[in-house]
Amino acid sequence: MAKIIGNPLKNIPWQKKPDNYEYPVWRFDGNPIIERDALPFSNSIFNSAVVPFKDGFAGIFRVDLMTREQKLVLGFSKDAIHWDLKNEYLFNGYDPRLCEIDGWYYLSYVHIGNPGGTTIGIARTKDFESFEEFDDATLPVSRNGVLFPRKINGNYMLFTRPCDKGHTPYGDLFLSQSPDLTYWGRHHLVMQPQKVWEATKIGAGPTPIETDEGWLCFYHGVTTSCNGFVYSMGAAIMDRDEPWRVLHRANCYLLNPRTDYECIGDVPNAVFPCAALTDADTGRIAIYYGGADTVVGLAFCQVDEVVDFIKAHDLIK
Repeated sequence: MAKIIGNPLKNIPWQKKPDNYEYPVWRFDGNPIIERDALPFSNSIFNSAVVPFKDGFAGIFRVDLMTREQKLVLGFSKDAIHWDLKNEYLFNGYDPRLCEIDGWYYLSYVHIGNPGGTTIGIARTKDFESFEEFDDATLPVSRNGVLFPRKINGNYMLFTRPCDKGHTPYGDLFLSQSPDLTYWGRHHLVMQPQKVWEATKIGAGPTPIETDEGWLCFYHGVTTSCNGFVYSMGAAIMDRDEPWRVLHRANCYLLNPRTDYECIGDVPNAVFPCAALTDADTGRIAIYYGGADTVVGLAFCQVDEVVDFIKAHDLIK
């Protein structure tokens, strides 16, 4: 049985799998946990990041305003379900991810403002009150910048998806390395779209989860239907010492748009995972995802069941 390598999280949000449910990932029956209008002047609140903090949780949330400007805001919660969002803008950007490394909370996000296009911004904090910003980690144009939660062989690791100023032509997942979060290199191609459900593009999701089987990486895959893009969640397992090397990869999605809040919104038919909480003692995982680019949803799984599912439907033979 696969096990999470990490810390216990006794207060992880959790709801048991519904009876007779045959898939490894299931939705919280209280979804969406954050509605689109939870802040004044917000058009939508969706792809967001969450980490344990003090005796509760901290989060950084994507808020698209009624002007359609894209901002990041802070939020805090005791139970990781009910959130107190701060009506103050932190950074201009979108699709944040958070992880903790050596007492620092690191934020990576799509940074808006470079005339050449979007880049990956990185900042860090110890208290979620003041942030230290680093130079952008990538050239434009990049999206889906996701840091690993520890150094590997002395280097920070960062997933990215290079792209153009449009919204699709480059759809591959890359990994870059840095000794200091300033100088990035040793770039590796990790994965490319394979099956129909992800044929258009793929991109990293939540912070990778370290297990005794390798790095469990949830990601999003996109297919193009006659009615536009469809975003779903897939999963793969990477080597612990060489995380650009894929050991196992599911040949199908684990969660895709089916509910009203995933199918109806500003971008219909979108499940976009951005954060995951884990409890090493029980193997529980809580996944936060954007629904239809409009609201925040929550889903659950067990690490051993997910790993078994990936292996049973493995593209890597």
